[in-house]
Amino acid sequence: MTTTLQSSAGRDKQARDAELLGQLRAAIGAAHVLTDPNDLADRLIEDRGLYKGNALAILRPADTAQVAECVRLCFAAGVPIVPQGGNTGLVGGGVPEGGVILITQRLNKIREVDAVNATMTVEAGCILASIQAAAEEVGALFPLSLASEGSCQIGGNLSTNAGGTAVLRYGNTRDLVLGVEVVLPDGRILNDLNGLRKNNTGYDLRNLFIGAEGTLGIITAAVIKLFPQPVSRATTMVACDGPDVALLLFERMRSQNADVLSTFEYIDRSALQMAIDHGPGCSDPMMQAYPAYCLIELTSTGAQDALDARMEAALEAAFEAGEVIDAVIGASEAQKDALWALRENLSDAQKPEGASIKHDVSVPVSRVADFVNAGKAACIDYMPGLRPCPFGHFGDGNLHFNLSRPKDMADADFLAEYPAFNRIVHDIVHEMGGSFSAEHGIGKVKRAELRHYKDPVALQLMTQIKQAIDPAGLMNPGKVL
Repeated sequence: MTTTLQSSAGRDKQARDAELLGQLRAAIGAAHVLTDPNDLADRLIEDRGLYKGNALAILRPADTAQVAECVRLCFAAGVPIVPQGGNTGLVGGGVPEGGVILITQRLNKIREVDAVNATMTVEAGCILASIQAAAEEVGALFPLSLASEGSCQIGGNLSTNAGGTAVLRYGNTRDLVLGVEVVLPDGRILNDLNGLRKNNTGYDLRNLFIGAEGTLGIITAAVIKLFPQPVSRATTMVACDGPDVALLLFERMRSQNADVLSTFEYIDRSALQMAIDHGPGCSDPMMQAYPAYCLIELTSTGAQDALDARMEAALEAAFEAGEVIDAVIGASEAQKDALWALRENLSDAQKPEGASIKHDVSVPVSRVADFVNAGKAACIDYMPGLRPCPFGHFGDGNLHFNLSRPKDMADADFLAEYPAFNRIVHDIVHEMGGSFSAEHGIGKVKRAELRHYKDPVALQLMTQIKQAIDPAGLMNPGKVL
């Protein structure tokens, strides 16, 4: 009897799924409702391959109205929806747990460029690099910059509140957005697309959805800020004895060049060595190895000579103070790009070295050196032979504290230690008043950490917001909360 009942339930579900797929094909076209396993395969796995999900279909709506209709149909059928952009996330936020995957790649129009208002209205499927290029065409800058900018989409950047290498000067993604358009879990469309710098008309709904990882709705468009396009840049990589003097160097650069300081990235030698060994076209920028490095860039709308002079003056003072051991200054655009390539290849360069455990953390800038020192010591004490590879956005307190396995250890054995290393690293971060997730989000990977460290009242409010906006729990289930 039980088997018969289960079979009947299974047939009923198949019938309901078939009915929904038929409705979705009628709504957006059969060619854009994909069910072939070969079409689904790449969208079921997150970038690092740690998670694999399952889904009924992939939906490829062409515009906001089609997104809304897809969501309305799924809501009526009680079928979950997982929004996906470029699928470049690092915390499993786009891995489906059943239901359908809604991808935004066809929502790729730049709707408006308002040069005087210094804004651009873009759809969620626009590739970040394409937005940067469109801004450049009108003599402007969209400063969000990530290693994955050639494939990540702005909708995903918004849903995770992406950081990147320019946060020091321009802020996180949230700071670069004025308005959003969102399809809510029941199919209604929230139109909050405005280009206003001042808009004090009640609750800030925009920021509910930025950083929500698609759990409250699907961002379909946004009004983003543009900035003056720099015409000159001074780029240098300096060598130093470690994070303590790097912090002193950052304080110097900020005090002397705050108006033009765009980048201050810290790189441990172990991380740089992997980029040298495995990064395409990468080579050691200096004649010998040093404990640590800082990639520094100044950008300006003024003359190149003036910017070079400011960089050289700051470096000269840093040499005299013992903060810098050696330095390489990019004399040409090609040399500057080569220095940047070392930074941009750091994450991918870890892959040939075997399994890695990654931490995306932030602490107050005043504690970044303390964290690097304490984190490395604690992790090596737990596992001798471990290869810590800390690097990241020193100037805003965000470090990617990545751990590569000991050379003689199996990948699976090392990855089994993920919970232990999370507790070691995140406890240190928490004690220093920091965050266990600085720019990558929560996704699936960090849900337990959120429950462990988040203020209980804040967690309760987050849960109430989720229940109020998505009471059926259909929007990207299993993520964040």
